[in-house]
Amino acid sequence: MDKDINRHSHNHEHDHGHSHLGHDHSQSYKKIGVAFLLNLFFSVVEIVGGVITNSIAIISDAVHDLGDAVSLGVSWGLEKYSKKSPDKKYTYGYARFSLLAALINSLVLVAGAVFVLFSAIPRILNPEEVNPEGMILFAIVGIVINGLAVFVVSKGKSFNEKTVSWHLLEDVFGWIVVLITSILMLFINAPILDPIISVAITVFILYKVIRNLMAIFKVFLEGAPDDVKDEDIANIIVEETTAIACHHIHIWTLDGINHFLTAHIIVADNADDNEIISIKKDVRKVLERLNIKHVTLEIEFKSEVCENDNC
Repeated sequence: MDKDINRHSHNHEHDHGHSHLGHDHSQSYKKIGVAFLLNLFFSVVEIVGGVITNSIAIISDAVHDLGDAVSLGVSWGLEKYSKKSPDKKYTYGYARFSLLAALINSLVLVAGAVFVLFSAIPRILNPEEVNPEGMILFAIVGIVINGLAVFVVSKGKSFNEKTVSWHLLEDVFGWIVVLITSILMLFINAPILDPIISVAITVFILYKVIRNLMAIFKVFLEGAPDDVKDEDIANIIVEETTAIACHHIHIWTLDGINHFLTAHIIVADNADDNEIISIKKDVRKVLERLNIKHVTLEIEFKSEVCENDNC
């Protein structure tokens, strides 16, 4: 094959690294399912306990946990659905259904937080007597059950698992605060502490959820992953392979875990088939180390003029 034919062959070649999307969704949905059942059971217990103790903090957390249970149920179903293999309808697979579950989960929590704020703020202005002994009992049960749920979904990698884990962990922190406050109210008559901690916990949760929502929206809008920079990739490829340059790089993430990339790789004018194949393999190895799972490369020769406006 002469150089002209070789140039024509590789000028518009796209190389696809079809590595398996690396997250084990089957374990994810099982863990989320256990967390869902624990959360649903405890939210019912909380509602009863909040009424008995007349604690707006417990009732507020019950509403929050009930919202969690609903969103966890949705997350459970969508997480299972997200493990389906790619098909003609969704050629990249169904992994983003897990991300959709995280979005629904977060929006439910925002709605629950707003409800809690509207319920708790009036109680700050007009405090009501509460039952601190009952609050202590429910706080201990809350720490145990939510702690168990956190243990089940811990070390998750997807946005869905991280969202669930953070919410359950925040529940544990919230119950710890309720426990401390309840003990204080055994010694001082300060019922206003109950709605104050309710507002404080809710504001903290709302802050975390909004941050998580911003990260989720960025993925849906195909923003570049925070842990990968295109200028760094170009430099690393040139330093660690025999490619002359790398440009027109586009990076996005499917679900916050599996990153995708397309790029133009420039090679020497006299590069033959074996050299180009070797460069592509080396580039894939570099990108795999950077946690980029799916790669599409277009080969360009040094003297070739890239016709793309963004080059």
